[in-house]
Amino acid sequence: MGVRFEELAWRETPIGAISLRRRRDPALDVDVYEVKLDDEYLMSSLFPVAEIELARLGLAPLGDEPLDVVVGGLGLGYTARTALEDTRVRSVLVVETIEDVIDWHRRQLLPFAAGLAPDPRTRFVRADFFAAVADGSGFDPDRPGRRFHAVLLDVDHSPRNVLHPSHAAFYTTEGLRRLADLLLPDGVFALWSDDPPDDAFGGVLAEVFPTWQAHVVPFANPLTGGQSANTVYVARR
Repeated sequence: MGVRFEELAWRETPIGAISLRRRRDPALDVDVYEVKLDDEYLMSSLFPVAEIELARLGLAPLGDEPLDVVVGGLGLGYTARTALEDTRVRSVLVVETIEDVIDWHRRQLLPFAAGLAPDPRTRFVRADFFAAVADGSGFDPDRPGRRFHAVLLDVDHSPRNVLHPSHAAFYTTEGLRRLADLLLPDGVFALWSDDPPDDAFGGVLAEVFPTWQAHVVPFANPLTGGQSANTVYVARR
């Protein structure tokens, strides 16, 4: 019998202790990878559907030209990996505030994300996504203010349920306008949320972007035997 539980990585960070764990689920007969911040679960390999759809829905409105994409929040790598599967994508710049999370991928600790770190189109930037938007410097430290075709964000639980109070300002009209300045004309901002569609946040999006839509993404929940859902917001300049 193999190991039922293993802590693969742990580190104290400014926002709490982050850990990567692998456990064997005997009922499902699969290895489950989970990320926790202190005692709070951030993500699980049991529920990758909405992270995958964040990339698919976010890139779908764009044209056939080569695309430069930003992924805010690396996590288990599903969004970045899915973006790389799109043949239009020329580059994926991943902005992640915790160096250890980047290291998980460089060390190939996540078998389902194999190929993400070695892909020549991938570039990891250790930075605070929200600070990069707020100060206008942008996501590419070599080209301040550089604009991208798409920004795909999966960091907070939702616009109302943020991991750190400093993130809240991003989800305002001013914060989103700063983000829009880092998009190319017709560029797309896509956001993952654990909450149902939020009409109030939709109103904020509408003040900044000419078009936006909230997509409900259902997925099978093997823990409950039923169905759960996340939301992916897609807004376009």
